Amino acid sequence: MTQTGKIEWIDLTVDDAENIREFYQTVAGWSADSFDMGDYNDYNMNNENGETVAGICHARGGNAGIPPMWIPYISVHSLDDSLKNIERLGGALVNGPRKMPQGQYAIIRDPAGAHCALWQKAD
Repeated sequence: MTQTGKIEWIDLTVDDAENIREFYQTVAGWSADSFDMGDYNDYNMNNENGETVAGICHARGGNAGIPPMWIPYISVHSLDDSLKNIERLGGALVNGPRKMPQGQYAIIRDPAGAHCALWQKAD
């Protein structure tokens, strides 16, 4: 079971994921596994123990328009309930919600202008 409020993942979405992947492989010591996106690959970035700790993605397809910054994915109990409160509290929906087999997420901007993603794991 996923713990509500836990940061589950971080992603970086950029125009040139290959060069940024190489940058983090060199400066952070991460290794990379390709993740097939159809026409191109995104990357799972792994620590020295082989654990995936981050993702580096191309700003294409469903990721177009995502700002080029590290985005943490925060677990929520109900994505729908969380999204209902964003605008009322001065935030904004930036991208999503998007579903995938593991769950669903949305990237938001808080009232201060900071970005994060809200993540609900599939049942």
